[in-house]
Amino acid sequence: MQISQLSRKNIQALTPYQSARRLGGNGDVWLNANEYAVSPNFDLSNRTFNRYPEPQPESVIQGYADYAGVKSENVLVSRGGDESIELIIRAFCEPTDSVLYCPPTYGMYSVSAETCGIPLKTVPLTADFQLNLAEIEKNLDTVKVIFVCSPNNPTGTLVKRSDLLKLLQMTAGKAIVVVDEAYIEFCPQATIVSELASYPNLAIIRTLSKAFALAGLRCGFTLANPELIGVLQKVIAPYPLPVPVSDIAAQALSAQGIEQMRQRVAEVLTLRTELQKNLEKLPLVEQVYESDGNYLLVKFQDGQKVFKTLWDKGIILRDQHKALGLENCIRISIGTREELERTVNAIRAV
Repeated sequence: MQISQLSRKNIQALTPYQSARRLGGNGDVWLNANEYAVSPNFDLSNRTFNRYPEPQPESVIQGYADYAGVKSENVLVSRGGDESIELIIRAFCEPTDSVLYCPPTYGMYSVSAETCGIPLKTVPLTADFQLNLAEIEKNLDTVKVIFVCSPNNPTGTLVKRSDLLKLLQMTAGKAIVVVDEAYIEFCPQATIVSELASYPNLAIIRTLSKAFALAGLRCGFTLANPELIGVLQKVIAPYPLPVPVSDIAAQALSAQGIEQMRQRVAEVLTLRTELQKNLEKLPLVEQVYESDGNYLLVKFQDGQKVFKTLWDKGIILRDQHKALGLENCIRISIGTREELERTVNAIRAV
């Protein structure tokens, strides 16, 4: 018997999430993972590697609470936002429950649910990439957790705040609504964090991977009311953050670190505007979607040809052709000005 046959049936059938690194590529321009193009420079200050770390490092928790405008009791730190997704499913879903999400959106919501053996319900976004509240309401039977990404990956669109509030109201006492704000630093005015006190069923996912330029650190956060945080603390690993991670995360959340992050955001927004204008001039481009993230979703006349041609030239983008409703679409992360100029020139030459 093959070892794989000893695994759970749902794992045997599972198609793993195709992360940017798993997809590979031999490039020198990497615009496929919504990373910041240059690494910040931090030196370790805590070298107590012989001791287990704090279960929830106080300096990181308080630093993020101050930054997000909440109390420390509203914050849980985890190994990236991805761990937060899985923690919420594991903590709240029975095998008879289900998870609901709205494609096209981030793929780990479905993969984490399938990994945990929890049934999935999908309610596609509308043509303008907004929630279809009427259909969601029809499908709430058995739903325990709902994932909404805003700004949404890969479309870049913000979900209407009024729709998020309606969703929280219709699920009150029945389901957890998880709003993934991984890209919120690029549109901070759109955060729903002020609603935590009003909606006990609201959980917000945050990360240091995007605007803080620390994707390699794997440090994320869940913001929620203390009762919900307490439930997650029951199932999180005893020591989720290694000492070097918490050390650098605390530095990133200092006043100086936050100011540097905001400078990066301003730079990215400028480059995003320039890229959108340059792409819209190209005959191969059918549409550049408005974005509130550090990336643009672009529809081409022949997206597959553009993606493959640039891949062969060492310019690695993110193909979205197989995502629901995104035929011939490519997501382009905002890199350096030089990387974006090279990308535009390569598309022009296709």
